[in-house]
Amino acid sequence: MENEVGQEIAESLGVLLRRTTRTQLHRRLTEGMGEALDETTYPVLSALARTGPRSAADLAPEVGIDRSGVTRRASRLEEAGLVRREPDPGDRRAQLLVLTEQGRQAVAELRTRLADRIADALAGWPPGEAEAFARHLHRFTTDGPFG
Repeated sequence: MENEVGQEIAESLGVLLRRTTRTQLHRRLTEGMGEALDETTYPVLSALARTGPRSAADLAPEVGIDRSGVTRRASRLEEAGLVRREPDPGDRRAQLLVLTEQGRQAVAELRTRLADRIADALAGWPPGEAEAFARHLHRFTTDGPFG
């Protein structure tokens, strides 16, 4: 029985973690937010919001693309005023990618859009189930196999 539960969870996680699933969600979330912010640049902006200033090389594993891919996407975000580059105080040869105020506002809007989409998806659940799911999912991600 427990193995069946594990397999069912693993299957569901496979759907959530699939790159195409994430790309579709990012495309929907970034709709109408400007040319520079799309499904390819969203992960860079989102990762910077989670991690704080980082070099492209340090951000690459967080985003799941190589350093040059991060650099190209960051350049688009920089041109749009969402990201700026600053000298890395720990390495004079490197530059850090930093969210601008406009970038922080864009992240706030994206997080609101995502939370709204999730709330809409859970709206038909019986009372208490969405709250229990949120608690259990948080516990699973902090205490489960990802820790």
